[in-house]
Amino acid sequence: MTDVAGGRGQTGGGASGPAHPGHLGPGAGGFSGQAGALFSAGQVCAVAPWRRHEVPGFGLGPERWRGGLGPHTAPAARPAGGNRHARLFVTPWTVARQALLFMEFSRQEYWSELPFPPPGDLPNPGIKPASPASPELAAPVCCSARYNLAFLSFFGFFVLYSLRVNLSVALVDMVDSNTTAKDNRTSYECAEHSAPIKVLRNQTGKKYQWDAETQGWILGSFFYGYIITQIPGGYVASRSGGKLLLGFGVLGTAVFTLFTPLAADFGFGALVALRALEGLGEGVTFPAMHAMWSSWAPPLERSKLLSISYAGAQLGTVVSLPLSGVICYYMNWTYVFYFFGLVGIIWFILWICLVSDTPETHKTITPYEKEYILSSLKNQLSSQKSVPWIPMLKSLPLWAIVVAHFSYNWTFYTLLTLLPTYMKEVLRFNIQENGFLSAVPYLGCWLCMILSGQAADNLRARWNFSTLWVRRVFSLIGMIGPAIFLVAAGFIGCDYSLAVAFLTISTTLGGFCSSGFSINHLDIAPSYAGILLGITNTFATIPGMIGPIIARSLTPENTIGEWQTVFCIAAAINVFGAIFFTLFAKGEVQNWAISDHRGHRN
Repeated sequence: MTDVAGGRGQTGGGASGPAHPGHLGPGAGGFSGQAGALFSAGQVCAVAPWRRHEVPGFGLGPERWRGGLGPHTAPAARPAGGNRHARLFVTPWTVARQALLFMEFSRQEYWSELPFPPPGDLPNPGIKPASPASPELAAPVCCSARYNLAFLSFFGFFVLYSLRVNLSVALVDMVDSNTTAKDNRTSYECAEHSAPIKVLRNQTGKKYQWDAETQGWILGSFFYGYIITQIPGGYVASRSGGKLLLGFGVLGTAVFTLFTPLAADFGFGALVALRALEGLGEGVTFPAMHAMWSSWAPPLERSKLLSISYAGAQLGTVVSLPLSGVICYYMNWTYVFYFFGLVGIIWFILWICLVSDTPETHKTITPYEKEYILSSLKNQLSSQKSVPWIPMLKSLPLWAIVVAHFSYNWTFYTLLTLLPTYMKEVLRFNIQENGFLSAVPYLGCWLCMILSGQAADNLRARWNFSTLWVRRVFSLIGMIGPAIFLVAAGFIGCDYSLAVAFLTISTTLGGFCSSGFSINHLDIAPSYAGILLGITNTFATIPGMIGPIIARSLTPENTIGEWQTVFCIAAAINVFGAIFFTLFAKGEVQNWAISDHRGHRN
């Protein structure tokens, strides 16, 4: 124990003992002799008078941090100011710790951005507090709020795409086969790949006399509603949050889906109107999700979190296509809409109960994860009340995303809507094989999205590649790669195995774009990411409306040569979009997107 009286100090044998683990790591053992003299009364009192809250985090004993005495803490007393009696708690590793603390503050810039933890906040003695630079310690992945959001939104987009594409399968069972026989345009360049299909077991569903043009209007009507709510959805989500908007978007789509059999009975016009309403509901979902991620996704985890979230769309396509066929086969087409509509309502209940718009309003998020997310986004979000529409629309990096998104979706929607047609009428697969083979490419795309998201963030966090470099390279792979294999698929003729393999590889490589231009909105303007996605997705919906129409007009006889033209046009548009994005994209927050007009690199 050290007795301290006035300005005179005396050490009683020093404070010796084993190394003591401290805030910055193990101590250097006890102090004695000359080292012990460092703890003389005058020096101790001059350096750190015992005022607990004057300089948070810079007290002399571990009790300043943990609310209790450490195992090698030596209490010291001195009379101060006449009859006053003050107590000090001195540890042998104090001086070394204070020096290291100042060095640590000078060396690492994140210390300058984060306040020190208040007394009692560190969970265990001897463990260095986690910081934004060490997310594994501060905000673990397992059971974290941000990854729970990613997985729940994954299932949300799974449901959305199931609701979107199930009609394309059910429509085959809804239409009278005698009507479709009149519009048969099967090419006979390739030999029939397999035996004729079997008659469906269940024929209880009602049949409709809809020709090919009418069916095209029914399938395309979804996009006429979908394109309208993109920008309004992004604006509302940026102002009031995306949770309710996304939730009710899915709920509305699910409820309208339940009424599909009833609308079909009313006639062609009612069904077209209902599908347009489904598009209106679904149109707000992607911008709303982007707006939510602007508050939830740390910059170095954006690729991982968003790729998980949006990969649900691909898996929804993979599952919905064959499952809808099975339901039609064993029951009838009406149950396709009842089943997926009910799944959407169940998801909505879980979403409302478990999700929050921001980390600040989340009920079960840990303090460390909240601090990690908020501090990582500290210099990227804007406090502006109004949306900077003019600077936004004049921003070349935004138009780079628009061009890339439009180009990518031209190929995506062409294959999504016409790949079954190509499989059936050119390669001549039967309906069972067609459903399975049309889904396989999207399974590859789903896997690629998940893996590319992990790879992109690892390149940025561990290998120090810039955000711009990662976005460019992944967009090039995800757009030029599919273009090459799409052209190859058109020129290999009737080689079934290679045709299916090339189409699968083409769609799979497109998954790289999920870590490329698809999330670049969050890089250049995180506060307005929902609005930006609404803008880019508005343009990117146009290929879904006109792409299949142009493709069908170019393939009146469904010959291999005609489809080569379709594939080459799609490939050329893809390559142009990739080059334009590479030339004009940016990876940092733009000046117009932050209130103080200072750019920050991610």
